[in-house]
Amino acid sequence: MTDHRLTEERIAAFRRFLGEQEKARDTIEKYLGTVRDFVLWTKGSQIAKETVSQWKAALLDKGYAPATVNGKLAALNGLFSFLGWDDCRTAFLKLQKRVFRDDSLDLTQKEYQRLLGAAGCLRLEWMALLMETICATGIRVSEVKYITAEAAAAGRTDVYLKGKIRTILLPRKLSRKLMNYAKKKKITSGPIFRDEDGKSLSRYKIWRLMKKVSGKAKVASTKVFPHNLRHLFAATFYRVTGDIVKLADVLGHSSVETTRIYLMTTGAEHMEKLEQLGLVS
Repeated sequence: MTDHRLTEERIAAFRRFLGEQEKARDTIEKYLGTVRDFVLWTKGSQIAKETVSQWKAALLDKGYAPATVNGKLAALNGLFSFLGWDDCRTAFLKLQKRVFRDDSLDLTQKEYQRLLGAAGCLRLEWMALLMETICATGIRVSEVKYITAEAAAAGRTDVYLKGKIRTILLPRKLSRKLMNYAKKKKITSGPIFRDEDGKSLSRYKIWRLMKKVSGKAKVASTKVFPHNLRHLFAATFYRVTGDIVKLADVLGHSSVETTRIYLMTTGAEHMEKLEQLGLVS
């Protein structure tokens, strides 16, 4: 009988494998976090497909959203494929395709402007500029490190992620702001956004300070996180250009279907369209 126990050695080997596959650091940590949660739940016992199915049911009972459960299953299935334990792989939950997004997460341009103003009031000049940079280019928060003094001067930067390179253009007004900030901080080369030690800002620090700014701006904290700025960029870009293929390229999506998720209307907008149908007498 094959030993289907998740040991530290096997988990460490999986980490190395993910690194070799050039997975993003945050993705690796997310996968490993899921694996370790699963190990704690199984109490180190032998793993079988039934074990994973029971864990899936337990997650649903705890109130996890189906999409979240599927994300965790993706991590485990990846691990099982790596270990050659294909008999442990479990099917994902079937999700109905959503036609509109949750209004409570919809960040408007007016709220975005209030966030910039609040960052200024809190004397967080770099935070205001960082939010503008993400929102004006559509980059991921993990790609902020590519916004360098050299990139600001050139008006463009090459982003390397998941084995792919894409070129991001910086609006001229943004480039000037970045160069002025870099000059003020005496940054002549390398990343513009840094912590006190000169290292690239951590995702956690950016997230934490954005929450602080949200309180000052009186914007619901559930709407204020770096990825939502990327969503606002996508919606605005598509409204101006109407070109979803170009948008997918700019965002670095390998599939237009991923980009479509960014362009879903809100529940209120969907309801407005239903009312316009005039099918109720």
